[in-house]
Amino acid sequence: MIRRLTQNDHEACFNLLKPRSAENLFIIGDIEAYGYNQEFQKVWGEFNDSGELVAVLLKYQENYIPYASNVFNAEGFAEIISNDHNFKFMSGLKEITEKIEPYLNKQLKTKRQTYYAKCTKLTSNENIGEFSNVEQASPQDAEALVQLLNSVPEFNDSIITVERKRRTLTDGTSRSFFIKEDEKIVSTASTAAENSLSAMVIAVATLENYKKKGYATKCMLVLCNQLLKEGKELCLFYDNPSAGAIYKRIGFEDIGYWMMYTYI
Repeated sequence: MIRRLTQNDHEACFNLLKPRSAENLFIIGDIEAYGYNQEFQKVWGEFNDSGELVAVLLKYQENYIPYASNVFNAEGFAEIISNDHNFKFMSGLKEITEKIEPYLNKQLKTKRQTYYAKCTKLTSNENIGEFSNVEQASPQDAEALVQLLNSVPEFNDSIITVERKRRTLTDGTSRSFFIKEDEKIVSTASTAAENSLSAMVIAVATLENYKKKGYATKCMLVLCNQLLKEGKELCLFYDNPSAGAIYKRIGFEDIGYWMMYTYI
């Protein structure tokens, strides 16, 4: 049986999501932020014959994210999504979204696959306590951080703005660490979509003239160490295997593929 979830289902919902909190970063974060009864956000759950919650489907704005711990009613989730005339996007773990995709009745425009990795402990032997040149950003550093990202070719399509960066640093849904040299920020690593259980690592960047000094790795190690001490799992997307090798050296492990679908 599939039905809308309410606040009364919160404990059962989080019991399903918590064991894979990195994989469920977006669902957990959206529920914690907006709950179950918003016009722009809805949550459905599938219950088995014993009344146990086995799958969740979250709608946020025009995007749907499904999650299931095992076998689930993919056709039933697809029917809910297809009946929403405003539906434009679906994202999630490949092993789940690929079961729903064949039943959707809208025309697929784009489909992107990226590696999805998570970290529950650091494997680096470096002494993080000696990284005295790594600083934590405050909201006042937002402009300089965005300026750095805009100077790095890999982030040419970034939609981050100074206002948004300042807001997320202020409200605690993001944090950033950086290294300064020659009186400017030259390397950084940040989080996004932080919630009580997990966080996503994003915007790992170094200016071209300051690469090959290990700066980005230092920023990541300090960032990840702080979050892991708070009991949070870390996750990230990547599509560049060479970048993936760097992440794996400090403790990230591939957990599958994250899919992003756009529909007409």
